[in-house]
Amino acid sequence: MSNLLQSLTTELRRGTLTLAVLSQLRTPQYGYSLVQRLETSGITIEQSTLYPLLRRLEKQELVTSSWDTSDTRPRKYYVLSEFGIEILSELKREWEKTTHELDQLMKGSEE
Repeated sequence: MSNLLQSLTTELRRGTLTLAVLSQLRTPQYGYSLVQRLETSGITIEQSTLYPLLRRLEKQELVTSSWDTSDTRPRKYYVLSEFGIEILSELKREWEKTTHELDQLMKGSEE
């Protein structure tokens, strides 16, 4: 893949990762479980990208976190806040609208 295409692909994915992560936090997830869930769906995310994203989402009050220390290895779990649920719903509507519009543009460019 050329450097330009790789750069454009990275830019395109950046916005979709937020939506993908939020969509998986309806139930509490810790970092590694979230990476696995996303990879199962075909979305690759590096931990070096995920954790800063989770911290940003927490700062924006879209997710909350809590530590589970009941296991031998403490884990920090993340879950959508009430505000995060509302924002996810709006983002999902916006995503569906945008993908429909882009789909129409792409079909038009094939003619």
